[in-house]
Amino acid sequence: MEDIKAYIESGVLELYVLRNLTDAERREVEDMCLKFPELNTELSQIENCLLQYSNVYSVEPPIASRDEFLSSMNFEVQAEPPQETAIVKLPSRDKSIRFYKFAFAASVTLLLISLFTIVNLNKELKESKNEIIALQSSNQKYASQVNYIGKELQDNKKFLQVYQNPEEYKLVTLKGTPKAPEASMKVAFNNGKQEVLIDVSSLNLPATDANHQYQLWALVDGKPIDLGVFDYTSGQPGLTQMKSIGKAQAFAVTLEKKGGSKTPTLTEMVVMGGV
Repeated sequence: MEDIKAYIESGVLELYVLRNLTDAERREVEDMCLKFPELNTELSQIENCLLQYSNVYSVEPPIASRDEFLSSMNFEVQAEPPQETAIVKLPSRDKSIRFYKFAFAASVTLLLISLFTIVNLNKELKESKNEIIALQSSNQKYASQVNYIGKELQDNKKFLQVYQNPEEYKLVTLKGTPKAPEASMKVAFNNGKQEVLIDVSSLNLPATDANHQYQLWALVDGKPIDLGVFDYTSGQPGLTQMKSIGKAQAFAVTLEKKGGSKTPTLTEMVVMGGV
């Protein structure tokens, strides 16, 4: 029985049904069918499977093309001397031809479906890539907005802390000098934390050009101490932190060349106020 199983699995029966064997090979199969009747059952099952496959994937060709093709086929069969053969149910030549046509049509259909699927997958991959890029851009924009809002919250919290705690922060009002009599601004000073903050919203100074900046000074024991430069933008909220200092008797602002000066230009002093 193992030999019969191996014989069935060899594929020779499928080739017999598809008429892809030589005459000698066909006679060998028929001799085997006489010796082992169960091979007839296997042949019938193979035939049914192939016919079912052709029925599922069949595409009926145009009548004109079909008639032209069939008329070109030579169906003449030469008579052979009668001989004892096994009674085997074989597919007719018409069925075999039809199977080949339908199998080819099914292969073409499957190929087209595969190509269509690949094109769609490629399109979906490109769309997904574009969506990922857009999402990354959106996330970066969102992160920037969050950072900006976070900074605004911190600035507002600091602003409230300064104005709600007069014991910690002394608000010093700097008034205009003869050079800029209408000028004014406020400085918050915490000598314990050595903090000096400019209230940007309070700035009322003459506009500067691209080559100049304002510079804040602290008067300590009669000497001017540099506290850093700042630009003037009208109407901006928040606080600007300057250089640290532990004590000061007064604050003043001068107009200096961009980047600041080591010593104040007294003729360019615009505001001043005592602590």
